[in-house]
Amino acid sequence: MDFNFSPRTQEMQGRVKAFMDEHVYPAEKRYWQELRANTEAGKRWTPLALIEELKPKARAAGLWNLFLPESSRGAGLTNQEYAPLAEIMGRVPWASEVFNCSAPDTGNMEVLVRYGTPEQQKQWLEPLLEGKIRSAFAMTEPAVASSDATNIEARIERVHGGSGDYYVINARQWLTSGAGDPRCKIMMFMGK
Repeated sequence: MDFNFSPRTQEMQGRVKAFMDEHVYPAEKRYWQELRANTEAGKRWTPLALIEELKPKARAAGLWNLFLPESSRGAGLTNQEYAPLAEIMGRVPWASEVFNCSAPDTGNMEVLVRYGTPEQQKQWLEPLLEGKIRSAFAMTEPAVASSDATNIEARIERVHGGSGDYYVINARQWLTSGAGDPRCKIMMFMGK
């Protein structure tokens, strides 16, 4: 198997590296200052001005939703093409959000692209793709190795009642990634 990067991947690597060199690396000190100030003010999860300023620049540079293989909604890259870009973004812990490529949003967008109804895609996927809202993912449970979905203890039960159908969730979550962000409008939940 040939593991060399394709010309397209090499071109995208160059573009992401150039963006990181121009905008992200020089802003690392500012990021930590903004985060510290928000935390000290009791607003730890308030969106940082720096990231919000860089997002339109990444989008204008064509470096937006790079993780999605669907070219109508993302960059149209395969996993093999995207992986080296994620590696570059991963050199700075917060950089992937600048490119709208950060977890848990990426996985949640992939679920909505593949399984969402047209209505769900309009209401939730489109704002996520635009970076207008954020999402959360609840899977981590304290008593099991819940990174293995077969170990999940959470239960979701559909109830048929006089006022209509609804669901009861019985679970104990250790961590829900993304839930603290005030822009969080969607929570994906793993259960049986």
